[in-house]
Amino acid sequence: MIPNILTSKSTTKSGKQVTNLAWWVTLLLSLALSVGTWNPTEHDFVHYISNVDDIFSGFRPFVILVIIALWMLAIKSIFQSLGLFGFVMTLVTLGAFVWGLQQYELIDVTNFDDAGWAATVAVGLIIWFGLNASIIWKRLTGVYTTEHPDED
Repeated sequence: MIPNILTSKSTTKSGKQVTNLAWWVTLLLSLALSVGTWNPTEHDFVHYISNVDDIFSGFRPFVILVIIALWMLAIKSIFQSLGLFGFVMTLVTLGAFVWGLQQYELIDVTNFDDAGWAATVAVGLIIWFGLNASIIWKRLTGVYTTEHPDED
């Protein structure tokens, strides 16, 4: 029922079987956070809270707190796993990709909708990469995390 690309398995060094489904789930959740926060269609969190008379009515305070918590978690994971340099390099790489799409006339960044979607999807990919960078690093190098000594 689920395609093989989602359920293919790999074996860790300890012999544990893991599926690739976690990669796809984090990608979907990262894109959902980005698109759900803001997108050009105006069906998003920013428009949900900005087009009301009383921002503290109904479930709006709950939704605001959940979105803030999710963004704090995303930003913490991005800077914890990538650092500032890694974040900037990821941003530059995605910018170069959007530039390529613009050069081949697949998108038009002078159009607000195209630029908005490109930025929203790029933010989702940055979140996804920040969530998974330490796992990717471990697969490439065998080292899960490194400690940075405090410099005086």
